[in-house]
Amino acid sequence: MKTGYYPGCSLEGTGKEFDISLKRVLKDLDVELEEVDDWSCCGASSAHGVNHVLSLALPARNLTQAQNQGLTNIMAPCAACYNRLLSTQSSLMKDKVVKAEVEDLLEDKINGNLEIINVIEYFQKIGVDKIIEKKKIDLSWLNVACYYGCLLVRLGDAGKFDDEEQPTSMEDIVAATGAKPIDWNFKTECCGAAHSISHTEIVESLTKKILDNAMAHDADVIVLACPMCHSNLDMRQLNIKKHHPDQKEIPVLYLTELIGMALGIDGEELGMDKHFINTRQLLDVQQQKKVRKV
Repeated sequence: MKTGYYPGCSLEGTGKEFDISLKRVLKDLDVELEEVDDWSCCGASSAHGVNHVLSLALPARNLTQAQNQGLTNIMAPCAACYNRLLSTQSSLMKDKVVKAEVEDLLEDKINGNLEIINVIEYFQKIGVDKIIEKKKIDLSWLNVACYYGCLLVRLGDAGKFDDEEQPTSMEDIVAATGAKPIDWNFKTECCGAAHSISHTEIVESLTKKILDNAMAHDADVIVLACPMCHSNLDMRQLNIKKHHPDQKEIPVLYLTELIGMALGIDGEELGMDKHFINTRQLLDVQQQKKVRKV
C-alpha cells in the first residue's frame, strides 16, 4: 500500500515528532509513503487573509506536483494542510474562472481528481485489524481523551469524513491500541490555533478549559492529530502553570505516538522526548506492560 505524502511545514519543524512517529509506525505496519516531490507551503495560517487567489494557488501547486508525479492520492497529517488541500481542490472544481486564473499563475493544469485524506483516514485504510495484529503492549490501563480540534472535522462543502460535533473515528483507532477512549465535552473545541502568537492570553484560556475538561473526565493523556493543536496544548501548559500554580500537567501525544507505544516502539524512536510535558512516566509503564502476545 503506497500513498502520496504531503508533510507540510510543521512536520519538518515544530511538529517534527509527528513525522518521526508516523514513519516509524508505518515501518512496523509494512506500509510506505511516497513524498510529494518539491512540495511547498500550503499557506494555511495566513494566505487566506492576504489574497484569495494566492491562498488557492499555494495548495494547488502541491496538487499539481502530486498529479505530475503520478500519484492518485495524498495523505496530509497536519489538519490545516489537509483542510487547505481538500477545500482548494473542491473550490477550484466549482469555480472555473478562478481555476483558470490559478492555472495561469502555476503554468500548469489542475485535474481535480486526487483523493486527499488525513492521518485518521489513513489508519482506517490500513485497518484497525492490522494495529491489533501488530501490537505488543497492553495499554488497557491508559485513559485517552481524543482531541480533534475545530478544523479537522469541519470541512464545509469540501467533504465530510466524520461527524462535526461528535466524531468517533479517532476513538476507534485508539481502542484498537488497547487504550480506553473516554467521553468528554471538549473534543472539537478550538484551542486558539495561530492566535498563540498574537493573542497568547486567549489561547491559554481556551487551552486551559480543554486540559481541565479532559482531566476532569479522568484522562491520563490527550491524543490528537494536528501540529498546531499539539503546540498549544503541550507547550502552553508550562505558562498556564505560572498563572495557575495548582494546574496539573497532562501529556499530549500525537495519534501516531500512541500507536507506536502499542507496537512496543521505544519512546525516543517516536520523538516523545521532544515534548514540553514529560512523557517518561507513560513510557515507564509501557515497558512494564510489554507482553509477547496481546
